[in-house]
Amino acid sequence: MSVSVLTLVRGRRVQLVNLMLSLAEQTRPPDELVIAFMQEEVEPDLPEIGIPVRFLTVPGDVLPLARARNAAASASHGDTMIFLDVDCIASPTLVESFEAAATSERGLFLGEVLYLPEGALVEPLDFATLDVVGIPHPSKPEMPQTSWRRETNSGEFWGLSFALRKSLWDGLGGMDERFIGYGGEETDLAARLDKARIPVWWTANARAYHQHHPVHVPPLNHFDSIIRNARLFFQKHGYWCMTYWLGQFAQERLIAWSEAGASIEVLREPDAEMIAAARQPGYVRFS
Repeated sequence: MSVSVLTLVRGRRVQLVNLMLSLAEQTRPPDELVIAFMQEEVEPDLPEIGIPVRFLTVPGDVLPLARARNAAASASHGDTMIFLDVDCIASPTLVESFEAAATSERGLFLGEVLYLPEGALVEPLDFATLDVVGIPHPSKPEMPQTSWRRETNSGEFWGLSFALRKSLWDGLGGMDERFIGYGGEETDLAARLDKARIPVWWTANARAYHQHHPVHVPPLNHFDSIIRNARLFFQKHGYWCMTYWLGQFAQERLIAWSEAGASIEVLREPDAEMIAAARQPGYVRFS
């Protein structure tokens, strides 16, 4: 069996290089890395990491996340696909652990992600230090110590680090490319996993480390995309996604919305001053 790692990039060269270097340290190296650049040109002079690296471009003014994931999946050759966010660094056993799970059980497999503080990275990568300084997202459950554990709530799916067989992805039809920009496309895929009775699993020893970047609370920098994609999700499934963020927007009196309702009314758009004020200091790791 073969394994492809896939990632999406727009402008994050330093993060991409760190992801690539971590793949060179795998106990089971992937058979290829597929990079979908959401920009006009690929990044030049990327490091040699001992595995084939292939590039494609998926440009678009608004982040074409769903379309880029589909394009990367179509271009990949692996029987198992591992999607890693460009902000992620793979622990040495990530590929090995995801492959073992995906070839043993039917389903979509999630890995633990530890969030790193600002300034945590040094050269060369020191995984022992990253284990110490990284912390899990407070909303996520503890990981299994061995093997994998069934997750009954498919809404736990997040796109930072996950794996599945390519045949399963193709059967689902990939991601819905009507979701444009930030938010919603992953939760839509999770809802379709439920309908197709495809299980979700947490995977031991498939840890990744999230490289720090500034966050906005609430995420006003993605306001338009979140509103648009939330409306699309409700039209498809009859309930709301991204309710935490919608609730924050409602508290700011930017929208009129309730989880029991069937619509979002935009009362006002956030201006540049509001967006700047929502940007958090460097010690904040989560949005």
